[in-house]
Amino acid sequence: MPRVEYQNLGLISYEKAWDYQKVRLKEVIDLKLGNRHLPDAEKLEQKSYLLFCHHPPVYTLGKTGSLDNLLLNEAELKAAGIEFFKINRGGDITFHGPNQLIGYPIFDMDCFFTDIHKYVRFLEEVIIRTLAEYDVEAYRIPDYTGVWLPPTNTQPKRKICAIGVHLSRWVTMHGFAFNVNTDLSYFNNIIPCGIQEDDKTVTSLAAELERPIDMDIIKQQVKKHFKDLFEFEFV
Repeated sequence: MPRVEYQNLGLISYEKAWDYQKVRLKEVIDLKLGNRHLPDAEKLEQKSYLLFCHHPPVYTLGKTGSLDNLLLNEAELKAAGIEFFKINRGGDITFHGPNQLIGYPIFDMDCFFTDIHKYVRFLEEVIIRTLAEYDVEAYRIPDYTGVWLPPTNTQPKRKICAIGVHLSRWVTMHGFAFNVNTDLSYFNNIIPCGIQEDDKTVTSLAAELERPIDMDIIKQQVKKHFKDLFEFEFV
């Protein structure tokens, strides 16, 4: 059974967390490549990591995204105290901020399965199962990566978790942004994920339940569903 090291990075700048992901990614890849040249008896145990954190306010734009979906200019970003980064994950623009649960799995998928679509579906399923513990129904929308809540009589479809990943030699980085106690007003400055449709918006778990959510509890719930779905042991 694969073993995964969990690390809670707390509140950390996006740039520092991105740099840390790259360090862990290189470590996992180097170990994998080194093991290929060793006899089985000498191979080192392959590593994977699950990193949790949240960031000061920041917008990130994926490699296939459009800068037109950022509605603030550089001066306005600076005045609002919001950072901006173009990054190498898939997807378009999204917001990261305090009290959002960010998950960065640095997984060697050779230890799990080598299917990128299945991997993304598993990330979605982790959040869907977590939301079910709060009696919140969540689902997938074809052609729109992420986790959504179905429309009601008064609300449209609502995205509660964005997902964007990058793989190198079948090792993952980036991951998911789960709106738990997130300040949703920051999404007014972007076209979230490049989706500009009247029947779709964003939400948070706190907004849906009309109460703040204990972040420590939800981290444990998300960890449990990762462990059960991906079938690994934490170290």
